[in-house]
Amino acid sequence: MTGIDWLDTGIWVFNYFILFFAFLVMISYLVLAAISARGLTQYLARNRFVNYQALLSLENVPRVSLIAPAYNEGRTIEENVKSLLAINYNNYDVIVVNDGSKDNSMEVLIAGFQLVRSEITYVPYIPTKQVRGIYISTNPAYSKLVVIDKENGGKADALNTGINHSQNPYLVCIDVDCIMDKDVLLKLAKPYMEASDSKVIATGGVVRIANSCVIKAGKLVDVKAPDNFLARVQVIEYLRAFILGRMAWSKMDGLLIISGAFGMFDRDIAMKCGGYSTSTVGEDMELIVRMRRYMIDQGLPYKVQYIPDPLCWTEAPESFKILGKQRSRWMRGTIETLWTHRKMLFNPKYKILGLLSFPYWFFFEYLAPLVEFTGLIITFILIYLGIVNWEYFVLFIILVYVFAVFFSMLALYAEESTFKRYHRIKDLVKLAGVALIEPLYFHPFTVYASLKGNWEKLRGNKGWGEMTRKGFEKKPG
Repeated sequence: MTGIDWLDTGIWVFNYFILFFAFLVMISYLVLAAISARGLTQYLARNRFVNYQALLSLENVPRVSLIAPAYNEGRTIEENVKSLLAINYNNYDVIVVNDGSKDNSMEVLIAGFQLVRSEITYVPYIPTKQVRGIYISTNPAYSKLVVIDKENGGKADALNTGINHSQNPYLVCIDVDCIMDKDVLLKLAKPYMEASDSKVIATGGVVRIANSCVIKAGKLVDVKAPDNFLARVQVIEYLRAFILGRMAWSKMDGLLIISGAFGMFDRDIAMKCGGYSTSTVGEDMELIVRMRRYMIDQGLPYKVQYIPDPLCWTEAPESFKILGKQRSRWMRGTIETLWTHRKMLFNPKYKILGLLSFPYWFFFEYLAPLVEFTGLIITFILIYLGIVNWEYFVLFIILVYVFAVFFSMLALYAEESTFKRYHRIKDLVKLAGVALIEPLYFHPFTVYASLKGNWEKLRGNKGWGEMTRKGFEKKPG
């Protein structure tokens, strides 16, 4: 073969590989969406008319500890802690762990909740950074609140500190900036209360974007589409991920992640697994994978359940700088979890986790941005050499764009046909509008952030990256 023949063959292989990979991604998304639709239909049929208030009187309602790590959250922490204390549940306490904040977080907590230092002894069953003090409130209205002040050790270390202090059999690990639905614990606890031959080790719910929503006294009173463009795009992104993605994986018993912003765990199993890993920035995904591995390795029947109700609302980054830090960290966490548990890849011992979930994360969550970037570079080279097939190139770009917009619209339709939290026409128009722009403007940035995460991992970057927050604005109702 001549050099020209080799080049023609290489271009042919490149074109068909990219086309095959793109079709594989699209088909997988459609299959997940179909499974999600079935799962959502079944969930709503079972739970739409459940009287969650009646569950409060049942004797087997789980005792729960809410663990909320806080680092430099002074601007929002008082309102957010009040949100946690206002949850409609009886058997729970709130453990806020101040992870060595450099701002006035601790001062705000002490003043806002009338805290005094207690003589409670801290026992580090799971090794953590030193605890400087444990505080309780002198105000009976805040009797459920405990604040632990400790040296900075990162989010995983702060969560482990809360796990050590908790005396309840179940844990809800959340981000302190989250605003919770009033029935959040009842809906998360329901699977633990239902009779089953399999032990429920974790439950998780939907996380939604609270930017521009009306928050009063720590409660969400009105849902609005974000005014900020980046936050608005993330609404669509979260709908795709939670409604059309995680619902399907839960239905197939292949869920590998419960969002670090919001999840309930069996404390005994979490502690037997060693708590959260402090060697990764993706501690939420890594713990779920480790807990599932532990149960399978021990031959114990278990369940991880997903609650598709929108139960938790969080503030999304509104600048590319902060968003880039978040997404590069997510990629580093994915890499670390995949590497730590690489034994699971295509391992039939772990059933659907090893044969489907883990490979999916490896090929479509980790490798996809690398494949996309590589394909883009090769395309630019071909354009420079003047040998690109423009007809094929344009058709391919149109195909990818149309599918991306279609899938986002499908996610928006799924939201409005089920939970209907966006009840204004103008909000739906705003969200549909960003769905048209997202593939051209937002998606390339997420690919860049993923590549940056790979580069940071190669350089040994273990930093979390500070996430500056605006705080929830109180807009008139």
